[in-house]
Amino acid sequence: MVQLVLLLLGVDYLRKRWRTLFVVGLLWLLMGVGVFIDALDNAIYFPMQFLAYLLLAEGIATLAVAWTGAGGQRILRYVKGVAVVLAAALILAGHHHGNFVLSMIFGTLFLADGLLQTVSAFVVRYPRWRIVLALSIVEILLAIFFFQPYPTHYVGTAPYCLGLGLAFGGWNLLWIALRVRAMQRIPLERKRTLHLSDDVIADPTIAAKSAEKSATTLTADDSLFEWDGPPAPDEKALTVHVWTPVGSARGEAQRTLIVDRYIAAVDANGVISTGHAALESPEGIYISLYPGVEIDRSPDEFGRTLRATRENNVPGVFQPDYATESKAWCESTTKVRIRNYSPERLGQFWDAYRRDLTYNLTYRNCSSTVSNALEAALEGAVGHFQGRDTGWRAFWRLLVTPELWVAAQIRKRAATMAWTPGLTLDYARALSMLADPRPFGWLKMARLALRRMMRSRRGWRQEAVDAADARAGRVSS
Repeated sequence: MVQLVLLLLGVDYLRKRWRTLFVVGLLWLLMGVGVFIDALDNAIYFPMQFLAYLLLAEGIATLAVAWTGAGGQRILRYVKGVAVVLAAALILAGHHHGNFVLSMIFGTLFLADGLLQTVSAFVVRYPRWRIVLALSIVEILLAIFFFQPYPTHYVGTAPYCLGLGLAFGGWNLLWIALRVRAMQRIPLERKRTLHLSDDVIADPTIAAKSAEKSATTLTADDSLFEWDGPPAPDEKALTVHVWTPVGSARGEAQRTLIVDRYIAAVDANGVISTGHAALESPEGIYISLYPGVEIDRSPDEFGRTLRATRENNVPGVFQPDYATESKAWCESTTKVRIRNYSPERLGQFWDAYRRDLTYNLTYRNCSSTVSNALEAALEGAVGHFQGRDTGWRAFWRLLVTPELWVAAQIRKRAATMAWTPGLTLDYARALSMLADPRPFGWLKMARLALRRMMRSRRGWRQEAVDAADARAGRVSS
C-alpha cells in the first residue's frame, strides 16, 4: 500500500509534507509498540470496546458500499467488510471463546499468506524474491505466535493485532517521509501538471461544458473534483483493454470458479485461453506485448516455465494498434477508461520500455506491461489536479477509499506471483476510482435516501391536500 500512496500522490506532493508524515508515523510506531507491550502482561489498558465499535462502523460502511464495485473489487469489499464486522463482534464478545476464535482466524490468515508467498517466491523466482521469502517466514512465525496461548492465553489477540497494525502503519509513513525527502527533485521540464481542459477533454465544446461543470462542482475552497461515473464515449480518456480468458475463448468455455477468471479457460475442444491485456491512449500510444515465439507449456516444463529468470526470456513483439489487433483476433471483452492521467509520463515510459523486446511468461508479459504503463500514467494524479495541489484532503481521502486497499491486495498478489489479464482488469478498475475521484458510496446512498424521503413527504402532503379538498367539496355540496 505504501508504494501505491507514493505513486498516486507523487513525490512533489509528499515532499512538501514529509515532516508531518514523519511525526505522525513516529507517533503511530510508538503507539503500536506500546499497545503490543501492554498486551503481554494480560493487563490491558487500551479501550478495546471503543476500538470494536469503530471496527464495527467501518465494516458496516464497507458492506454498505460494496455493491458499487465491479468484478473482483466487489468480492474483496465484501470479504473485507465481513472480516472487519466479524472481528468487531468477537472483540465485543470477549471472554475465552471470542479471543480464541479471533486468535485462530488471525493465525490462519498469517499462515496462509506466509505459505503462499513462500511457495510463489520459490517457484517464480521474481526479482527480490529472497526478501519476500524472509518476510513470509516472519509471517509464519507470527502465525505460530497467535496459535499458541503463551503469554496471555489468547486474551491479548486484539491488542497484538492493533499494535502490529499501528507499528507497521507508522513504519510505512516513516519510510514514505524519509524516501521522498531523499529523492532528487524532478526537473522543471517534467513538472507540467495535468489540466483537465487541455489534457483530458478533446473537443472544445466538451471542454466548455466540463468547465461549467467544474465551476459548479468545485467550491470556493478548491474541493476535489468528482465524477459520478466513468468517462463518456466522447471524452478523451486512457483505455485499458482486457480480453478475459472466458470472453476470448473460441468455443464455449468450461466454467471453473476463480481459475477461468484469473488464470485460464478451457473450451469444449480442450483449447486453452489465457486472455490478453493492452493499453491505448488518445495520443496514439498502443501497448500490447506478445511472445514472438511459441512458449512450451507442456506439463513437464510447467514448473520451469513459470520462473521469472533469464533462461525463460523469449523475443517479444508489440502490436501496432487496437484496430489491427482486434481485427486479427476479436474485440476486447472489457474496457476501463480513466480521465485523469499524464500523457507525458506515459510517453516517457513507452519510449524507454519499447526498446526492450523481451517477453517473460510471469515477469514481463502483456498484463505486467499494461500494469506498469498504467502506473506510469497515473503517477502523481491524485496529488495534483487541474494544476493545483489538492492539499491534505487528497491524502486522507485516498487512505479511506476502499479501492486503495483493493488495489494494494491485487498488486501484492500479482507482484509475488504473476500479472494476469483478470488481475490487471481489477487493478485498472480500482485505480480508475482513485485517479478519477467519485462520490463516496455511503454519501451517495445517503443522498438517494434523502431524495426518496423528500419525494415521499411531498407525496404525503399532496395526498393530504387532495383529501382536504375532497372533504371541502363534500361539505359544500
